[in-house]
Amino acid sequence: MPHFEIHVGDIDAGKAFYAGLFGWAFAPMPGGEDVRYHLIDGGDIGMEKGVTGGMMARMGVAPVAGSPVRGGTMTFEVADCDDRYAWALDNGGAEALPPTDYPGIGRCAYVEDGQGNIVGMVTPSKEA
Repeated sequence: MPHFEIHVGDIDAGKAFYAGLFGWAFAPMPGGEDVRYHLIDGGDIGMEKGVTGGMMARMGVAPVAGSPVRGGTMTFEVADCDDRYAWALDNGGAEALPPTDYPGIGRCAYVEDGQGNIVGMVTPSKEA
């Protein structure tokens, strides 16, 4: 089963950011207490779905904001890229790439999540 992890310095702030941005819910994972591991549930992500995800305490210092991509970049489908981008900027996120149209793909944007990660969002084009 495909799985991804988001590493954050502040678990509560990270959960609030991603809950607001994508509507995800988080549940502590038994056995993951040492790193405050939380399983993600929402949309197509969860234990009984196609992909699983987790959020955990970052082991070390977060990368400097504005620096180049510093790990895998996750991109998730959203209904309105511009709306979610604006929400992110209003809720602790920072611009990494503003909403941009890509022919045959859709409208994409990337934001920094305030925890040292870059996350993407895409609204597929109608012809994609």
